[in-house]
Amino acid sequence: MLDGVRSSLARLEAWLGRHDVLPTSTGVELAKGLLWCELALVLLVSLGRSAVYSVVSLVAALTAPGPLSSQAATLNSTIAPGRPWLDLAYQLLRIFFALVPVGLAGYLLVRSGTRLREVWFRGARWGRDLAWGAGLAASVGTVGLLFYLATYALGTNLTVVAQDLGSTWYQVPVLILAAAENAVLEEFVVLGFVQVRLRQLGLGSGAAIGLAALLRGSYHLYQGLGGFVGNLVMGLLFGTLYSRWGRVTPLVVTHTLLDVGAFVGYAVLAGHVSWLPTV
Repeated sequence: MLDGVRSSLARLEAWLGRHDVLPTSTGVELAKGLLWCELALVLLVSLGRSAVYSVVSLVAALTAPGPLSSQAATLNSTIAPGRPWLDLAYQLLRIFFALVPVGLAGYLLVRSGTRLREVWFRGARWGRDLAWGAGLAASVGTVGLLFYLATYALGTNLTVVAQDLGSTWYQVPVLILAAAENAVLEEFVVLGFVQVRLRQLGLGSGAAIGLAALLRGSYHLYQGLGGFVGNLVMGLLFGTLYSRWGRVTPLVVTHTLLDVGAFVGYAVLAGHVSWLPTV
């Protein structure tokens, strides 16, 4: 048995260290096998893991009685009901640890000789990026809301409960922080790591954008088929813009504003307007 384990480890080591190496901007060369392994590991501790759970959640929803629209997908829920300070501590810890994969992705890029300024912040100017991000959020947000309402009406999407923190004093600050966390995690990992690594590994721009967008759609499957399609399309748009701009900052701004609008907007409007689906 031990001989078999040693043999398997030797084959894995040979694959990871094979000689089709990837030259980088600083002359560092890493085996492509190692880069594929890094890509898989970053995803399995972050958005790839979420995608797996989303697939299982969708299967559970599809096999449950009634249409998808009669079921709920709850975001930003209370972790410690009736204990606000403890719940706040849990919420802040969740947000903090969710961002660790961003640091890991940045470290792996730097370790392989990639300059983060070249792939994350090329030509970034906060004033301009804030304006671009806000303008993009206004257009994408309007279309996204109409698409969600349409897919909900068709029964292909669950009822998205964007927040369930109750009437707590920290509700809005936590929702804003959660929106920023989602934006930083998704854009830096999906665009600034996955799409960058796929290009470095030899995929064409279209293939890298398409696969990154497919990943974005897959970890939103818990919302239903509408959530998958909507985020797939948004992923294609974001991937194309990132490929052209070479920086994630305007897209982080866009994503943050979209999620702030969804989370805080739901907290304000749920139960007070007839057109917003609630449970």
